[in-house]
Amino acid sequence: MAIYEDLVPRFLRYVKSNTRSDPDSNTIPSTPRLTAFAKKLAEEMRVIGLKNVHYLDKNGYVVGTLPSNQEKKVPVIGFMGHMDTAEFNSENINPQLVSNYDGQSTIKLDQAGKFTLNLTDFPFLANYKGHDLITTDGSTLLGGDDKAGVAEIMTAMAYLVKYPEIKHGEIRVGFSPDEEIGTGADHFDVADFNATFAYTVDGGSEGQLEYETFNAAEMKVHIQGKNVHTATANGVMVNALQLATDFQNGLPQKEVPEKTSGTAGFFHLYQLKGTVEEADMTYIIRDFERSGLQARKEVAHKVAATINARFPEERISLTIFDQYYNMREVLEKDMRSVELAKKAMEEVGVKPLIDPVRGGTDGSKISFMGLPTPNLFAGPENMHGRYEFVSEQVMARATDVILQIIKLNSQ
Repeated sequence: MAIYEDLVPRFLRYVKSNTRSDPDSNTIPSTPRLTAFAKKLAEEMRVIGLKNVHYLDKNGYVVGTLPSNQEKKVPVIGFMGHMDTAEFNSENINPQLVSNYDGQSTIKLDQAGKFTLNLTDFPFLANYKGHDLITTDGSTLLGGDDKAGVAEIMTAMAYLVKYPEIKHGEIRVGFSPDEEIGTGADHFDVADFNATFAYTVDGGSEGQLEYETFNAAEMKVHIQGKNVHTATANGVMVNALQLATDFQNGLPQKEVPEKTSGTAGFFHLYQLKGTVEEADMTYIIRDFERSGLQARKEVAHKVAATINARFPEERISLTIFDQYYNMREVLEKDMRSVELAKKAMEEVGVKPLIDPVRGGTDGSKISFMGLPTPNLFAGPENMHGRYEFVSEQVMARATDVILQIIKLNSQ
């Protein structure tokens, strides 16, 4: 494992910028703060020594190139991360440093000890004995998803510029907005990026190498009730909140995130708001097979139809749209990018963990745009909340893997 003196300071600087995306926005990027952060990254890329650095107003990406320093022509490869953070408090992030963690102690995040990292809730903490951990203060997320990946990519590029004796081909770097709200890759310019294959550095634990993701859809459920005074409600009132409960209870009760693992798909209700008169529910639907995703849509329509049959008029309406597909469909046709990453990990002493990812990355969409893009680990654990943390050592190993991929590709 190499020592990268600028890796952790760079990461700590990044996470202190609030780059939370906004799912209710219609702009690209979804917030002005993402544009501001992208332009800071663009300036840093120029200072490092990347060329043709440009911010694309039409899609919110910042892109740059590290030119080849060898005569032999090799495939152009890309490395990508996303700038935005998830829907959790991202204001005034105050990272805490835990040096040489003993692998068993409870880590207090806030001073009062209301929020802790402990082995009961998070038994995998024991794997981090001897590591230097970066945690939250319990009031925000950390933002390692994906600022750890962004920092690792930038550090690797700075390392190659500093040590030109390391031979490499042409390398593209791209940072996207709005990955967390599922729109970051919608407008990705494959032609402008112009790589043979790429990697998102957006995974979690050390060794993760992912080329299989969920197929994903979002479902919006609108329920129209009829509100009258409770004194005269008998036979007249239609309680939209009760119908929302009926709809949720009509879906398979064991097919939810908290009761599934491995390759089992699910329905996930993540937003519910309403009154007796009107209610709205938002779900994400996930399945590793497209046929399974379609079957889940049909289940939802059947539940809605069963409830609607109780009334003379339609009370529940569904709007379902696909978000992304399993990138395995693309990558299994040409596994060179996956095999290259696997070999790189093995050569730097990282055990590859190749499992289906119960989620998606920008690479899910980008692979279907014609640029094969598997996902590499970046290090964060417990992403999207106050219990998020990352190991400095794992971040360094992720940087090692990026550099080793580049070295192997140059050969």
